[in-house]
Amino acid sequence: MDLPVNPPVSPMLARAAAAVPDQPADGPAWLYEPKWDGFRCIVFRDGEEVVLGSRTAKPLTRYFPEVEDAVRAELPQRCVVDGELFVPQPDGGRLSWELLSQRVHPARSRVEELSRRTPAQFVAFDLLALGADDLTGAGTAERRARLVEALAGCGPVTHVTTATRDAAVAAGWFTTFEGAGLDGVVAKPLDAPYEQGRRVMTKVKHRRTADCVVVGYRPHKSLPGVGSVLLGLHADDGVAFVGGATAFTAQRRVELLEQLAALRTGDEPARGEGNRWNARRDDAWIPVRRELVCEVEYDQLEGRRFRHNPRFLRWRPDKPPEQCRLDQLDVPADHDLADVLSGASR
Repeated sequence: MDLPVNPPVSPMLARAAAAVPDQPADGPAWLYEPKWDGFRCIVFRDGEEVVLGSRTAKPLTRYFPEVEDAVRAELPQRCVVDGELFVPQPDGGRLSWELLSQRVHPARSRVEELSRRTPAQFVAFDLLALGADDLTGAGTAERRARLVEALAGCGPVTHVTTATRDAAVAAGWFTTFEGAGLDGVVAKPLDAPYEQGRRVMTKVKHRRTADCVVVGYRPHKSLPGVGSVLLGLHADDGVAFVGGATAFTAQRRVELLEQLAALRTGDEPARGEGNRWNARRDDAWIPVRRELVCEVEYDQLEGRRFRHNPRFLRWRPDKPPEQCRLDQLDVPADHDLADVLSGASR
């Protein structure tokens, strides 16, 4: 592979903000895009040679053969494109993080099966190189214009993300596009070059809190203490398992183990659904009496599960466990994913 920008590339990153930044009074300074919730992927194509690079520089190519084929069929002969891999739900209405995460599997036969059953797509939001041109030194506005021109007519597997310079439109996306499974809004400085590994952009993500019942825990595999605290919410058909909180300090892990071990029910360890990364991994967890309530921060639901691991905030001794119900959670109105993909610029 001989491109103006060769792998590996560390993608340009974003800093978190509480709100979508406004345009200054003296003219536009930001380009706004919806924030896709998939696997960050930088596509390198040099003729028939294709590499799908991840955020950590490890190739994703072997896990997404259908996207590799689509890159050859739909993208320019020599290009480097920054974007996101995603998998729609079977009805096509919204993104599915669960189906996407299942695609990274060690067995080749399983990869091939899933590429047919739950095919991925790629949405492009930046252009790093085209032909013999290295575009990383150009500003966002120029790169965006070259991206739209170079990928005009692409599809059905590859897309160009919609974008706008209207802050009000972007603020509307923040609310409506969540119903299609998107994660928020990204703002890019119009005059900024592409700076690898630096937090040049601004991101605004959905953040909510929920009070959950602790239903069990998993001991840490290699350190003293708890590895994860398993969470549930009451529903009409029982207690729904909604996810697990994992980000604890070493000291807190030990404290949690002592606290939760005192609540063990005496039942045998329960079994999880298995681990897609390692079929031999022991996913047993320890049930506890459903007496503790904690408040966690989460982004959004997918079905009856938190899409990503929630963040533990605090204990809620004032909250009765039976009041921790699934219907307390804020569920966005559905929004068709096809609408998000239908226009490159607004």
